[in-house]
Amino acid sequence: MINQIQKKHQLRLKRGLRVRKKLQGTSTKPRLCVLKSNAHIHVQLINDEIGHTIGSVSTYSKEFKNTEFNKKNKASAHRLGEAIAEIAKKNDITEVVFDRGSAQYGGVLAALADAARASGLKF
Repeated sequence: MINQIQKKHQLRLKRGLRVRKKLQGTSTKPRLCVLKSNAHIHVQLINDEIGHTIGSVSTYSKEFKNTEFNKKNKASAHRLGEAIAEIAKKNDITEVVFDRGSAQYGGVLAALADAARASGLKF
């Protein structure tokens, strides 16, 4: 049983590395990194050239703490996509590189990406 859990974890790590080895965020086109856990979603804009986080938002941040958007679902993902697009606009960013990590693109991630695109980000 433990070997199966360890193997599943190792495969997830390998999948994340495989996706991320091709992605590089710059100052003009940062990386939009999405981390999805069992209960929450966390989104960051990252400039990999200098190793700096431009902005971040998550379902457990202050603005979503006591609202209906404080857990992982499509409505929360849609609101996070709009919020990260607002942060990008404040920093004069129009294009990003989407980094889904080891998660599959679909469901919550697709809702987040569609909302960010609808709010003006290009990727």
